[in-house]
Amino acid sequence: MGSLEVIAHAKVRPGQLEGFKAQAAEIVRLTREQDTHTLRCDWFINSDGTECEVHEMFPDEQGLIEHSMHIMEARSVLFRDFAYDHQATLYGEVSQDFINLVTERMGAPTVFSFVQGLEQSAAV
Repeated sequence: MGSLEVIAHAKVRPGQLEGFKAQAAEIVRLTREQDTHTLRCDWFINSDGTECEVHEMFPDEQGLIEHSMHIMEARSVLFRDFAYDHQATLYGEVSQDFINLVTERMGAPTVFSFVQGLEQSAAV
């Protein structure tokens, strides 16, 4: 697999959809301007505007760490004012130290390791 994918899920606070969208745009702006390793940062919202998913991809753990540092303040505003119930799922090989760091900053993630795909197989 060779990369780290993150899917984050959150709920939009009632009555805060427009503020949520504006803050999401700010996070994407910061990512575009400051990150050097982010390969994907796509935001999705459900049809009734109550839940969102963010799909991100990085070449490795360091890419996610860099990204998190750049958006730290904007993400704090997002969850203080516009969103709640954040959950993150990581797809890829990550160290326990990295899992501890993510847990400290964003809560405990669910982690999946690659097993099989069209391009390659994991070592058995």
